[in-house]
Amino acid sequence: MSSRRQFLQHSALLGSGLALACFLPTRGDTLPRVRKPVPAPLPPGAGPGLQPHVLLRIDTQGHITLVSKLPEMGQGVKTSLPMLIAEELEADWRAVQVVQADFDAAYGPQTAGGSQSVPQHFDAFLRLGAMARTVLLQAAADTWQVPVSACQARLGVVHHAASGRQLRYGELAARADQLPLPDAASVVLKPAAARSLLGTRVPGVDNAAIVTGQRLFGIDIALPGMLHACCVKAPAFGARVRQANLDEVKRQPGVRDAFVIDQEAAGQDLQGLMPGVAIVAESTWAAQRARRALRVVWDEGPHLAVTREHWPEHLRQAQAWFDDASAASAASATTTAHTAHTVRRDGDVAQALAQAAHRAEATYQHPFLPHATLEPQNATAWWQGGRIELWAPTQHPAGGVNRVARLLGIAPRKVTLHLTRCGGGFGRRLGADYLLEAAAIARRVNAPVKLTWSREDDTQHDHYRAGGMHRLRGGVDAQGRLIAWEQRAVGFANPAQRDGSGPLEPGPGTLLSGDEFPAGLVPHGLWLQHTLTTGVPLGAWRSPGSNVFAWVSQSFLDELAHAAGQDPLAFRLGLLKGTSTSTSTSASASASAHAQRQRTVLQTAAQAAGWGTALPTAPGLRRGRGIASHSSQGGHAAMVVEVTVDAEGQLRVDRVVAAVDVGAQIVNLSGAEQQVQGAVVDGLSALWHQGLDIDAGRIVQSNFHDLRLLRLPEAPARIDVHFVRSQHPSTGLGEPALPPVAPAVCNAIFAATGVRIRDWPLARTSLI
Repeated sequence: MSSRRQFLQHSALLGSGLALACFLPTRGDTLPRVRKPVPAPLPPGAGPGLQPHVLLRIDTQGHITLVSKLPEMGQGVKTSLPMLIAEELEADWRAVQVVQADFDAAYGPQTAGGSQSVPQHFDAFLRLGAMARTVLLQAAADTWQVPVSACQARLGVVHHAASGRQLRYGELAARADQLPLPDAASVVLKPAAARSLLGTRVPGVDNAAIVTGQRLFGIDIALPGMLHACCVKAPAFGARVRQANLDEVKRQPGVRDAFVIDQEAAGQDLQGLMPGVAIVAESTWAAQRARRALRVVWDEGPHLAVTREHWPEHLRQAQAWFDDASAASAASATTTAHTAHTVRRDGDVAQALAQAAHRAEATYQHPFLPHATLEPQNATAWWQGGRIELWAPTQHPAGGVNRVARLLGIAPRKVTLHLTRCGGGFGRRLGADYLLEAAAIARRVNAPVKLTWSREDDTQHDHYRAGGMHRLRGGVDAQGRLIAWEQRAVGFANPAQRDGSGPLEPGPGTLLSGDEFPAGLVPHGLWLQHTLTTGVPLGAWRSPGSNVFAWVSQSFLDELAHAAGQDPLAFRLGLLKGTSTSTSTSASASASAHAQRQRTVLQTAAQAAGWGTALPTAPGLRRGRGIASHSSQGGHAAMVVEVTVDAEGQLRVDRVVAAVDVGAQIVNLSGAEQQVQGAVVDGLSALWHQGLDIDAGRIVQSNFHDLRLLRLPEAPARIDVHFVRSQHPSTGLGEPALPPVAPAVCNAIFAATGVRIRDWPLARTSLI
């Protein structure tokens, strides 16, 4: 019987179509001509050809090869960024081949995250294509002895209309390579209206390889003589191995070695290398089977009191810290320390609240969240001759290389890192813990070894989105204007993850900056940050900060609209008139600049969804619409969600209408729509089902049976995506579309049932 992967490999139905991807320097970088061997993986071409940069080559047969420097994790950069070069190059997309870069300084920065790939590379990639097109046109003009203005490039061919002559790029490549490149800053780009590739629907360049089971992902790596490893890590954060039955484990079938990994014993102080027991075997199954025989006695860490049930007490103490310093010092003892400070103060909130015609107060609580990438963490490592070679799915190659070099006591240049496709990232693969584990194991093994985490490893040893709480008070005047906003935020910080000697700050996504909505648009505002310490590892989670702050602010804004008897859309549009009323200047400019773009996406989504019209219903069914918007990573998104709740309290999300403004140019329309649709599913999955419980220093959940992802029957029946084209620079899309999902759903549930969702996951809240 063949496996699913073997079946797909043997069923290669989609042929061997050519695709495209590439890298280019970010803004401010130069575009030097290549006069030395370029780093792998740019393969040898047919003849010398044209190679104006390490990312691009056109050989004498006309084959165009582009290098994708950034990690691909489903966000589509391996397709969208090469499209930029191909557009200005006037290349025939069907003649372009994309190859994935390994880590190499010659490619420039290679980190993928923060929705920065498009904004950082948009202009530079267009200019690289235009520079190559310019020298190809000049080469043709020189060949024909005609003015270059008489030549036109189209689909990989240069035409001379007056004589009907034409030359393919391959015929011009060698001659073009001898010409000086034009200056990147002065090269003439095509008018946006003349673009023929950008904004069209282009399939992902890896699609055929994925559906035919080709080896693209880190977990697919297979090397001759390769061994397989697993690492059993401490169940409680901060625990270490006291003793283990290593001899018994080594006697298990197929096991080659078993040993303790302990960073302190190795004289290292590296974040992310968790103590545990490594098992190396001849197959993944043999390693996992031997794991069942392992018995470990752990020295438990100092964080056994960490549990969600302590949060209300933490919040009470944090508030006491502000209200009365002596009360804070007299508060009941706790194992968790805290600090607090005022992030921003505008006007007089207390007085404005006292004078408000309508007031609301609410507390929102959000849990720790895992990343739950479908491909668990993995890395393949081969240590030999004082050097190490790695194959891994990572979002931050440079960080991984430097951390591995430090662990092994070698120079970074002795670390070779091959980038594989990532089976999901969401910020999880910014960390290097699995790379460090693989390197530590490989140093003990005289062979290549692949480390594979189990789903349980991945769930219980993540770098989590930090949990937290927000208590808000707001006031609306008699004219329906928001005049007061007070927000007290409680976030968690892990002292072990502090960067240097700087202040202890909450984990990514729970630290108020003072620019959060509606700062700059409300005359009286107060934002307070409370920081509690935890032993739970923390990390960035898709759309850090915004994934929490949008839910809190947009949900509470809905509460204020209801308290004032206003339509939620009208209330938002009134707030977003674009005139800052803040007495502070720290965020007023950004708030005003974003206001009009938020108004536009709100109006677009509302109109497309039929906001204000009645939803059809039936006996026993309650239906409602909710709306929310948010600005993040340079993008602006609004969503209208329609839900149905039956008599048993079962929720169904019927329709999501999204309006998104990410600038003047959508690069790949197909990929852009998929990013928004994926954000809806991802955001809804987290809100509906996900939320970690921490007990005795351990994550309680372990796999998808108790940490559910959204299932097909729960997915929205319709997701309508509308792009608003503005005259602003193009920005990324992987993250801006996610933040409005949760508040729009929660606001729709309230419209249908009158139940407010103030805690995740909403599956724990009764909707009856």
